[in-house]
Amino acid sequence: MENTSQEILHSDLEECKNLIAQCRAEVAKRIVGQSEITDGVLMALITGGHVLLEGVPGLAKTLAVKTFAEISGLSFKRVQFTPDLLPADISGTLIYEQSSGQFTVRKGPVFANIVLADEINRAPAKVQSALLEAMAEEQVTIGEKSYALPKPFFVLATQNPIEQEGTYGLPEAELDRFLLKVHVPYPTPSEELNIVRAEGRSAAYPVNQVFSAENLAKCRAVLDAIVCSEKIIEYIVSVVRVTRPLDDEAANKKSDIARYISFGASPRAGIALVRCAKAKALFAGRSFVLPEDVKSVAHSVLRHRLVLSYEAAADGVDADTLISRILSLMPVP
Repeated sequence: MENTSQEILHSDLEECKNLIAQCRAEVAKRIVGQSEITDGVLMALITGGHVLLEGVPGLAKTLAVKTFAEISGLSFKRVQFTPDLLPADISGTLIYEQSSGQFTVRKGPVFANIVLADEINRAPAKVQSALLEAMAEEQVTIGEKSYALPKPFFVLATQNPIEQEGTYGLPEAELDRFLLKVHVPYPTPSEELNIVRAEGRSAAYPVNQVFSAENLAKCRAVLDAIVCSEKIIEYIVSVVRVTRPLDDEAANKKSDIARYISFGASPRAGIALVRCAKAKALFAGRSFVLPEDVKSVAHSVLRHRLVLSYEAAADGVDADTLISRILSLMPVP
């Protein structure tokens, strides 16, 4: 019976791997390069997390999100965040119907499977609180009632790291709810040549729907069945604990980097590392997680969960540098 289940798992793994390959091929019709965006959003789609995309304007962040919405076949809404945005513009509000003398609910754009929060750091604290409830609880409160959001529900947010005027730093509680923070780099010279040759026409190329509710559910079931050994889980927990400067167990292993971190990652980071490492194994068609899977997703999972000290800013040390240092110090199982 055990062999039969393994065969079924292998066939399901191949099916999911083929779906992922098809999805990448469809994205490539419109997006040149940017594999970080493709894999990050795919991870969110399969694991059920939210993604923060950070990059300068013009790197196809918004186009990538729109493309994934078409490929997934899920409902899609876009919210352009501005300083004058109100919570009701996100979640919805009560409208008084004069004919009936009653209030009715007008649901906001957050009632969609995929919500693009464009330039998320331009909205003030009240709007961020409304979005945080949706991300954390998959519900919103309008008036005196709470309303469940459609499932699946993803927030794919973008932000520009350059501009500081008219922006608000995202609260740590909200940042911690993002499964990944993906840095969107400039294209390589060869990729940029192809982009310029296309003259923007690629945005109009049609794409085919790849995912359905059934095969998305199958991918999630296969993801849950992927084995993450106890040794690798212990390794993940050790990596997360080393990010905490007040952790006595970790202090001996990172005395040279402790001064750069004010607050480390929460246990939610460990859960995210396990889920994303399983997704990397799924992408490769494997039924088990390797330490390399953990290392490959560690930067995207941890970089937005570390609160760096003033000394880090003074010395020009960023979160990615610290994560690389931590990974080099930790013994691999």
